[in-house]
Amino acid sequence: MALSTNFLNLLFGRPLATSEERAEHIGPIAGIPIFGLDALSSAAYGPEAALTLLLPLGLLGVKYIVPVSATILILLTIVYFSYRQTIDAYPKGGGSYTVASRNLSEGAGLLAAAALMIDYILTAAVGISAGVGALISAVPSLQPHTLQLCLAVLVILTVVNMRGVRDTGVAFMIPTYLFTGTLLIVIVAGAWQVLHSVGHPHPATPLPAIPAATATVSLWLLLKVFSSGCTAMTGVEAVSNGVMAFRDDTRRNAKITLTIIIVLLAALLAGIALLCRAYGIAATNPDGPGYESVLSMLTRAVMGHGVFYYVTIGSVLLVLALSANTAFADFPRLTRAIALDDYMPHVFLLRGRRLLYSWGIYVLVVLTAVLLIVFGGVTDRLIPLYAIGAFLAFTLSQAGMVMHWKRKGKARARMALNGLGALATGITAAVVLVAKFVQGAWITALLIALMILLMRAVKRHYVRVARSTALARPIVPAEVREPIVVVPIDRWSRITEKAVSFALGMSNDIRCLHVQTSDEPDEICRDWEEKIAAPLRNAGKCVPQLKILQSPYRYILTPVVDYILAVERESEAHRVCVLVPELVVRHWWENLMHNRRADLLKVILLLRGNRRIVVINIPWYLERD
Repeated sequence: MALSTNFLNLLFGRPLATSEERAEHIGPIAGIPIFGLDALSSAAYGPEAALTLLLPLGLLGVKYIVPVSATILILLTIVYFSYRQTIDAYPKGGGSYTVASRNLSEGAGLLAAAALMIDYILTAAVGISAGVGALISAVPSLQPHTLQLCLAVLVILTVVNMRGVRDTGVAFMIPTYLFTGTLLIVIVAGAWQVLHSVGHPHPATPLPAIPAATATVSLWLLLKVFSSGCTAMTGVEAVSNGVMAFRDDTRRNAKITLTIIIVLLAALLAGIALLCRAYGIAATNPDGPGYESVLSMLTRAVMGHGVFYYVTIGSVLLVLALSANTAFADFPRLTRAIALDDYMPHVFLLRGRRLLYSWGIYVLVVLTAVLLIVFGGVTDRLIPLYAIGAFLAFTLSQAGMVMHWKRKGKARARMALNGLGALATGITAAVVLVAKFVQGAWITALLIALMILLMRAVKRHYVRVARSTALARPIVPAEVREPIVVVPIDRWSRITEKAVSFALGMSNDIRCLHVQTSDEPDEICRDWEEKIAAPLRNAGKCVPQLKILQSPYRYILTPVVDYILAVERESEAHRVCVLVPELVVRHWWENLMHNRRADLLKVILLLRGNRRIVVINIPWYLERD
């Protein structure tokens, strides 16, 4: 036991007391890797997703990446200022679910909740698959092992995140700043080369030839490109969801973190788009044998194929894979908020050894693994499912903030800003849904609808339980009576003695049931008077009744259950207490050598019983010889 405890402490860290929660709070420096990895890492696959759809345009497609990225940056700026206001208004965490449910309606809140949950699951899956994709770009021979690598990264992330928020932030800090630092160096060096060459830089290493155009520019194609590129905005809401994770002043630290994340993301997106156009870098087919990521081509075009290239690609791999941490940080918080309103099972309210809402993490890991397996761990296949959930959440959050400021009455400027954000993200959500519907967005829309139905069903259950168990009056002493105690017995043994002795302390109406499967009296019938009835009678104690139940077809549990239900029907003024004696062995494999009728009886009574039937387990532990 001590060895097991030491191993858990080494792997996940020592258990934290509730009083230690304050020490787990973080500042802006640690907040960036915890809440910003999803947004920052999207710079690695957002532009690539857009460039992949521009491939049919050939060289012309590369030129369109700049105006598309500029449109995305404008939208990003609007969303940024909107979420600063959300942090001010909801310093205890103002995620889309909280804002929509408090200011719009129950339905809007559930829509936001479902969209966000699916978005976080996709965040984890896309981040991991994109990270492995970066690794495969550097080591193409690993491509056949894509799925296995994705699952291995998921396991590592789970272990790291189970250590708690503070430890996770420290662990991810170096990869995050290495990623942003190396990419910013690439962008600055590339911009210098573009200026030095008057807009015609020469790549340090040869780039793949851009295929010839096979299509012409159309509004529909540009809308699809825009919707794919908008995946670069996912994760922007994470900070507003996790405001309470920051140390005091929580609002100030959260806004500083959000500002740094958005500035870095905007610089990365703008720099990548401009350099891709200047160097003539197009995407490659992710399913093809010669696949190479856009960041890989851009880095070697600017910096060559030396040590810096491998450091950069290594940091891209780490940050893309670790970007799933945003989902690990926010998904459990979201499920907890929903569970507080009784729309999710209350198990999501439980905190684990490291003050985490552990069940949220467990569910996230399982669903992410399923998603990776279904789609083979390929980022491009997951992208069409991705942005719709995020932009639905954006829209509902901003619309909720409009109503929030409207009730305040003196915040017209803020209301206008959130209104503009709701309009912009709403239009984007519609574009993403239409553009990506056939490619897989319909799956997201269907899952959102199913999640809403599931949450409503959970709520109905809790309402029904609350209504059925509510009691306004005090206890009625006149209704307190001794129960009828029923004890199924097999033979006279230590196990039987313990159950009967316990029953004698509960009631004077005790009925010992024995099922007889033949015409000959069983051992317990012969022993009853000598070993049970006579000693109790001589001591002036209550003598239990022995009820012999005949079972010519050798059924054991059926006669017992039928008798218990019959007693309950006949004795409306008394509870029926069933004592279930059972042997408890020391090793699991020893259970295979004993029938488990006691367990089955408890399950049957649980399913067929009612409020007046009480089942009590009477264990007898087998000791070592």
